[in-house]
Amino acid sequence: MVLGVPIATLSQQQAVERISAWAQARQSRTVVACNTHSLVTAARNPGFMAALRRADLALPDGAPVAWMLRLGGAIAQARVAGPDLMEDYCALAAGRGEALFLLGSTPATLDLLRQKLLERWPGLRIAGAVSPPFRRLTAAEDRQIVDCINASGAATVWVGLGCPKQERWIDAHRGAVRAVMVGVGAAFDFHAGRLARAPAWMRRNGLEWLYRWAQEPRRLSARYACGNSAFVLLAIRQWWRMRRRPPA
Repeated sequence: MVLGVPIATLSQQQAVERISAWAQARQSRTVVACNTHSLVTAARNPGFMAALRRADLALPDGAPVAWMLRLGGAIAQARVAGPDLMEDYCALAAGRGEALFLLGSTPATLDLLRQKLLERWPGLRIAGAVSPPFRRLTAAEDRQIVDCINASGAATVWVGLGCPKQERWIDAHRGAVRAVMVGVGAAFDFHAGRLARAPAWMRRNGLEWLYRWAQEPRRLSARYACGNSAFVLLAIRQWWRMRRRPPA
């Protein structure tokens, strides 16, 4: 549990295997990748907190989230980043001819993403891709997207709408979308080549946020200045409560 959200203590491979099992069974499931931004947002918004808590699988997307799990006893827990999860699953899906669906971002980014994914995995089946308008959808538009996904035969839907929009969309469509819905944030931009990924050593040491901030300072400064500080304070409070809890 991190800041009130039950985060799974799984390796990246175990997460891929769980999603794969749900996909092969054609189950409607929800998967969210939690970082400091999403958890602080949840701590401030009860409705969003409820959406994260209802997820079938909440993964430690951010390094600080994985560190909190280690403090709680999951000694070997590593982060399970959305872009890495998507990469590993695409490799698996390509190998067995499983179709996936892409939802989010802009039409231009989706075109690049499809191109890059197919260059890397020629056998990958991309059953469809939709870039919703950047506004609240009408009921008819929403139904059209759901129908498009279900008619495509995709077993997984990779959702890159940004936090908290993607988590809310995933939660709202549990049962309606007949596939596993996975929120992956900026993964579309990374895999499309729109954004460069931080070097591996920065990702391992929890510094990917710094690399991203350098890329998009105007958009991310407020988020990191306020959100990261809030996460540290909330994490310290959780750690202190854990320390004071009497042994079982």
